[in-house]
Amino acid sequence: MTTPTRNSTAFGRRYGDPPGRRFPETHHQGSSGSRGWLGDPVQRARGLGWFSIGLGLAQVAAPRRMTRLVGVRDDDTNRHTMFAIGLREIASGVGILAGDRPVAPVWSRVGGDVMDLALLRRAMTSARSKKNRVAAATAAVVGVTVIDWLTGQDLSRHGVGETARSGTRARARKEIAVKRAITIWAPTDQVYRFWRNVENLPQFMQHLESVQVLDEKRSHWKAKAPAGTSVEWDAEIVEDRPNELISWRTLDSADIPNRGTVRFIPAPQGGTEVRVELRYQAPAGRLGSLVAKLFGEEPGIQVGSDLRRLKQVMELGEVVHSDATVHGRAHPGRPPEGPINVRSAKPSTSQGAGR
Repeated sequence: MTTPTRNSTAFGRRYGDPPGRRFPETHHQGSSGSRGWLGDPVQRARGLGWFSIGLGLAQVAAPRRMTRLVGVRDDDTNRHTMFAIGLREIASGVGILAGDRPVAPVWSRVGGDVMDLALLRRAMTSARSKKNRVAAATAAVVGVTVIDWLTGQDLSRHGVGETARSGTRARARKEIAVKRAITIWAPTDQVYRFWRNVENLPQFMQHLESVQVLDEKRSHWKAKAPAGTSVEWDAEIVEDRPNELISWRTLDSADIPNRGTVRFIPAPQGGTEVRVELRYQAPAGRLGSLVAKLFGEEPGIQVGSDLRRLKQVMELGEVVHSDATVHGRAHPGRPPEGPINVRSAKPSTSQGAGR
């Protein structure tokens, strides 16, 4: 019988800005002194970032439809151009949202707008394009170009002092919190000892490639990341209560700063309840977390799957590989034709009786 897994994810809260204007009084607010989205270049840039991502996704997902929408001929060349423009828009949007004061990404949007206007001008002279649609698209791009240019000017003139003041708030905004828990039918001291030997962690943490012990508290970690890349970091144990909890944090050199605690609690019905609390800073904040989810790499998903594999290791002595685990993709519902090698994860300590 398998004990149900209890999962809960809590995203870090966005810390609000202090009362008052974000930029000095000399900042141009318009004739009416308007505030809010239009009066705040940083907020305006973030809006442009989300707009850029949304537009880019539409261009990448449906280049044929977007090509017809702007009134140019639907051929391979124009579709490929539209697809490339979409990738550029997504990259610009991610760059804007990843920065505290994204001056360079906003100016890169201005450069992209100029390129788009040049392409639309060429389309206007083509006998095969629909002039009214091309004209409407040109007017829209001109309007966005003006907003991009003004935002770039505002960010370049102001916000130097604000960058230092908002550094702590920006880090807090990007921090993501994950909580997961599972009950394992094994003695608490046994589960604690297995986890405390950090070299055992790759046995059940699927995305973890290796853990190298540096000294009694420090270790070097290497893990898989989205799109076939990898990340490495050094971590240290900051609190260790035998059979109760282990707390850790990454050192300054970490690609993705994170900290967390794992607690080992005797379960009322027997066994051990393992609770993991993880806080990390995604490369692009919440956006980075959402993008990672598309690749199945988001830490909240990882932690839940890793705890289920830990349960199998502690109760059964190995990770149970299903047919989907072996193939890793969509496949016909039939046994494989030949033997398939899978890594069997076995704990280095003796296991308690499983159920």
